[in-house]
Amino acid sequence: MRTALERRRATFLRGQRAEWIAMLFLITKGYRPLARRFSAAGGEIDLVMSRGGTIAFIEVKARGMMDDALTAISATKRRRFSRAARAWLARHPWAADRTWRADAVFIAPRRWPQHIVSAFELEIT
Repeated sequence: MRTALERRRATFLRGQRAEWIAMLFLITKGYRPLARRFSAAGGEIDLVMSRGGTIAFIEVKARGMMDDALTAISATKRRRFSRAARAWLARHPWAADRTWRADAVFIAPRRWPQHIVSAFELEIT
């Protein structure tokens, strides 16, 4: 039986792997990475990517089944994510004239990653 520490470590490693898969997947779609695992203001953004005039703040979710991944972004997570996005934008004033959006990439075993453009509304005010 695995200890709580072993379970947390396995979850962390699974998340890191999913983020790399998502980043590589988005690169093949023409996105350019700007940041990975950005943390600020009590929230975290897994990936910050750009393509053209758009900055995409990406939430990556890895689950055993795709349906579980699709429902994994709670209202609390969206609020924290938006706070972190505001902090990222404050630190990168050059991005002020770009289009911003919150995307999601869902990862499940034996499935292609699923990229949802504008998966939820960013609370940027």
